[in-house]
Formats: sequence, structure tokens, C-alpha cells
Amino acid sequence: MLLSIIVPVFNMNKDGKLRYCLDSLLNQTITDFEIIAVDDKSTDDSLEVLREYEEKYPDKVKVIASPENRRQGGAKNLGLNIARGEWLGFMDSDDWAATDMYEKLIRKAEETGADVVGCDYRKTEKTGVTEGISVLNNTSEQTGLLTKEKYQNLIIKPGSMVIKIYRRELFEDNKIRFPEKMFYEDNAVGVLPLLYAKRFERVEEDLYFYYQHAESTVHTISIERCKDRVKAAQIYMDECKSRGFYEQFQEEIEYKVFELGYRNTLFSHLQETSIPNYKFVVQMQKFLKEYTPDFEKNTYYNRFMDEENKKLIKMHSKNVLVFLTYYKMLYLYRKIRYGKR
Repeated sequence: MLLSIIVPVFNMNKDGKLRYCLDSLLNQTITDFEIIAVDDKSTDDSLEVLREYEEKYPDKVKVIASPENRRQGGAKNLGLNIARGEWLGFMDSDDWAATDMYEKLIRKAEETGADVVGCDYRKTEKTGVTEGISVLNNTSEQTGLLTKEKYQNLIIKPGSMVIKIYRRELFEDNKIRFPEKMFYEDNAVGVLPLLYAKRFERVEEDLYFYYQHAESTVHTISIERCKDRVKAAQIYMDECKSRGFYEQFQEEIEYKVFELGYRNTLFSHLQETSIPNYKFVVQMQKFLKEYTPDFEKNTYYNRFMDEENKKLIKMHSKNVLVFLTYYKMLYLYRKIRYGKR
């Protein structure tokens, strides 16, 4: 088997999203592949749709019905456990692929001897619409035989997992699995196969179509999801330390933990609520001090953070009440002057 494509599914049959995703995979120009669709205890009729496809395409579609909701990480793990392909791909069940996506990725891998190959994607706002914003995922500076500098670059900007194919041995030989029953599972372990890879390549085309809608994880910021972001960052740090990567790439790993677990999480929470959760904001301060106490000395922090963010973060690290008071005043000022935060 050349390729296994793992598709976690949870309540995705509305508006034909699931069918469109599966059809885009079944219409791929390569022929030697399997689709492993894992229903994560859907409460709609997604599983019935998957069974229909499994019956119609028994040589291509395998369906796993999880007895409990394990979120995307758990669903991916169930798929990984039975995958037979030399290559692995992951796809979100509300997205879709260009018909030649996997052919082009695998061809690039065969031509170059790469362990991981990626492409770019396009954001769309309606199923089946190919017009949208093109998003560069990874850069040419990250490709080729991986040197220390390229690994550092990939840690800082790893890109999405769904627009890549991976040699399955990267997951199996290194016992890589996703954390379960939480959001942001890719953030927790997505960098690991890249760090074990010897060569990374990319196809400079938009071959993956990312459907943006209100229910997307990235558009729904709750305290639960914020806590999962923190947990993902903690897992990220623990995995890198236990696997020996932290000693080699300490600055890069600490910056990503800071970015994923602290900066993105804290400011996402503040931007999505008019009344911040004080206890959670205090927890964020503790996370900063425990996991990245030397953040102000970090090369990437000083490279990527603007002066206003530095001021806010320093204030938060010293006094939560002062920080929240200042942030609220800043919000009101911007609302009055610009009509926004």
C-alpha cells in the first residue's frame, strides 16, 4: 500500500461537507491508497454516510466507529493503528484536496528521497469553492537535507500537518501518537515527525482547500479550548525534553511553548471576552514563569514581539491586576477612537 489518508469525522454531514471531502479523496489521480475514516462518536448521521461509502468502495474506504468521543487526536490514533501505507496523510473532514494533490506530493518524495513533503493551501468560505486566500505553508529555505538551521526554522514555523505526507515509519519507529480528548493535538506533537525526518520538500502549489466556518476550532475560543492550548504546549515541551530535542534546540522550543501556550492563549481569551476570567489570567502568569521564565532573553521573542506586546507581557508577568486594568483601558480607548479593540 502506497498511501493511507486518515480522516477524523465528528458531525460533519451537514451541507454535504463530509461527502465532498470523501469524493475529493476518491477522485485522486493516484490509485494505490486507502482512506481510513474514523467516526468519533458522531451524534448526526455521519457514521451512516461513512458506512455507505465503505460499502460502495470497499477496496478504498475503511471505517472505524469509535465507541467514545476521543476528539481528533484519539481518532487519528485509531487510524494510525491500522494504517498500512508507506506514506501517511491527514485530512479534516470539512476540507478537501485537489485531485492531484497526493500524486504531486508522492512524486516529489520519490524524486528527492524526502521523508516529509508539503504544499500550500487555500482558505475558502464555502464547500466546493476554490477561490480564496492562498496561504504559504513552509518556505524553500526549510527544504532539502535538514541541517541544524533548517530544523530550527521548522520548529519556529512547522506549518500545518494536513498539507503534508509523512513516511509512516516516522510515526511507528519513534512511537509518535496524538494526545486524546483535547483540542490542538497537532500543536502538541506535530513538530516531532519533522525533527525525526532527514529531508523535507514542498510542492509550491495550493493543493489543499481549508474550509473556514464559525464552528472551526480556530474560530471558537472558550476557556476549555484555551486550557487545551496550554496543555498542548506542556505536552510539546515534555515530548521534546524526553526525546532529547530540547538540549539541541532550547531557544526555539521555549519560544514555541511561549507562543502556543502563553501568547496565543492569553490574548485569544482577552480578545474574545469583555470580562476576562481572572483565575485563568493568573494561571497564564504562572505558566509563563514556570515554562519560559527567561522569555525576555529569548532571541525569537525579541525578533518577533513588537514593543506594545512586550510592554503588555512584562506587565502581566509582574502584576495581573495592573495588567488587566491597563488592558481594559487600552480596549476602551481603541473602541472609542477606532471602533475596535
